[in-house]
Amino acid sequence: MNTLSYKTVSANKKTVNKEWVVVDANNEILGRLCTKIAMMIRGKHKPGFTPNVDCGDNVIVINADKVKLTGDKFATKQYVSYTGYPGGQRFISPKELMAKHPERVIEKAVRGMLPKNRLGRAIYGNLHVYAGAEHPHAAQNPKTV
Repeated sequence: MNTLSYKTVSANKKTVNKEWVVVDANNEILGRLCTKIAMMIRGKHKPGFTPNVDCGDNVIVINADKVKLTGDKFATKQYVSYTGYPGGQRFISPKELMAKHPERVIEKAVRGMLPKNRLGRAIYGNLHVYAGAEHPHAAQNPKTV
């Protein structure tokens, strides 16, 4: 019996195979789309997944302005932020956020699904969200999913 074939292989920065992927958010439900995006960014869909290494793909999301929320969440859901000053708690609904910055709705949802540590902040940099159908990453030859 060959015992070397049973060793667990841990990925590292040099051995990771990162790809570029395009995801179209047109008429997709926000949470269901973002769970798939978060899984791709993290690398959990790959057989050589290593929890402490950035082994996920670079994900480009297009048509972020056409994403849907189910029920009445588009008007009633609230994103909370704090300025750091007394009385500085701010609330914004997805409706208002989509009017100003449509890509931030997907960015906030995906960021909440990533680890809350150094690795999570580094992995978040692999997400590129665009409101329209165009993106500047054509040179990377991304695959469409």
